[in-house]
Amino acid sequence: MTGQPHRIVMSSPDCYEVCYTINPWMQPDAWDSDRVAAAQRADRQWHALAERLRALDIAIEVVPAAPGLPDIVFPANAAIVLDGRALMARFRHPERRGEEPCFLRFFEALRDRGLITGIHRMPDGVFQEGAGDCLWDARRGLFWSAYGPRSMLAALDQIAKVFNRPVVGLELVTETYYHLDTCFCPLSGGEVVYYPPAFSDTALARIAAHVPHEQRIVATDDEAASFSLNAVNVGRDLVMTQPPPRLAAILAERGYRVLPVDLSSFVLSGGAAFCMTLRLDLSA
Repeated sequence: MTGQPHRIVMSSPDCYEVCYTINPWMQPDAWDSDRVAAAQRADRQWHALAERLRALDIAIEVVPAAPGLPDIVFPANAAIVLDGRALMARFRHPERRGEEPCFLRFFEALRDRGLITGIHRMPDGVFQEGAGDCLWDARRGLFWSAYGPRSMLAALDQIAKVFNRPVVGLELVTETYYHLDTCFCPLSGGEVVYYPPAFSDTALARIAAHVPHEQRIVATDDEAASFSLNAVNVGRDLVMTQPPPRLAAILAERGYRVLPVDLSSFVLSGGAAFCMTLRLDLSA
């Protein structure tokens, strides 16, 4: 459908900055200490990530920057995409709601080009923040879908309806790990890397029910805080911000090639490699 082995959306960093606080990671003061240098560093890091992905034969579609919408640089929150269908997000925080029409126009253009086949919407009043809170697990043929700080439990029914695939709901219980992609990473080989303190007891039981013990990789506090779980997994390659040595070694032992990239400018806003991308090529 895409004409490429893989296709990913990224959003231009031209208007990126850290200028408000809607999660505990956001550090406007650190950004303001030298705004020019911060913007230049972010631009370099964005392009380094793009080059990492292109080196894996991934085609990149770029969403234009939008003045006043710095977090549009995180298109993982734009939509859930599977089998060419896109279910558009609805943002909880007013600071991000202006992204919705920008992403909708972009996806309409993708549809016009034949890169997606359908666009669906969340019901009014139902917040759901895209792939950041809804991860496709190709090995199990299901979605892991979070609810709590950003997305609503009511969104799970719409996800199941649009994609006709099983949806496993996972409740997030901290503001620190506010999206599923910050604390949970299903891998192509069936392993799941996750950070248990981010989840309710019920959610942990659901993970255990679907993922055998030998495939569960528990991240430490430092590993979760590094945003290494916010990774892009293509085949046996894992593109992630600089991982701590223990996690990198575990992943290498499991047969993954870890490709680190410095994304510290985006961690200042609570995001990293997965947040900065959206897969268009996922299929059931």
